[in-house]
Amino acid sequence: MSWVATEQESLVQTLRSTDPDAPTLCDGWDVRRLVAHLVQREQGPVAGLKDAVARKPPGQEPGLGKLTDRARSKQGYDRLVDRFVAGAPAWSPMSWAAEKINFVEYVIHHEDVRRGGNVPAEPRDLPVEEQDEVWKQLALFALSLRKAPVGVRLATPRGQTRVAKAGDGVTLTGEPVELALWISGRREHAQVAVTGSPESLDAFQAWARA
Repeated sequence: MSWVATEQESLVQTLRSTDPDAPTLCDGWDVRRLVAHLVQREQGPVAGLKDAVARKPPGQEPGLGKLTDRARSKQGYDRLVDRFVAGAPAWSPMSWAAEKINFVEYVIHHEDVRRGGNVPAEPRDLPVEEQDEVWKQLALFALSLRKAPVGVRLATPRGQTRVAKAGDGVTLTGEPVELALWISGRREHAQVAVTGSPESLDAFQAWARA
């Protein structure tokens, strides 16, 4: 089984066992709305584009709202999760390029659900091979760090390193999943150590908070 299929299967188990009204790490989204996002992303790109154009605050997206409202009952929520299980249509890149497009997306949203409640779950003990796949795909995510005012290096406890931006600066150290969470904006919930000189840390943290 591919890693994207493995992660989707694990995510679905979590979605089916979690209160749909529970909060997530995504501002304005409960679990039900996050599932609606996953379905819209893969099966309703036009509606997703309309939501992006509408520029409504998180939790007020009209397209997502329709999907969410149809999933208010237990049966409706189960059907929404079933739609996510069904995946994207065969003609969509979300289907035939799922490993590159969906894998880290699923990993991050899985943690959004797991860590979003009042008692956040601890990081999962994932296979090294799955963490390595996340690490490999972090190259694309790390492009956003090129805007940092100082150099940025990524590192894992197992000794893997990657230069996100050349130059003296800071090092972000954590498991690949934790680094993915940090880079994607879940910084308070990611177990990542940021180290560097006081000057570099001040500049980097000011940039990260902006």
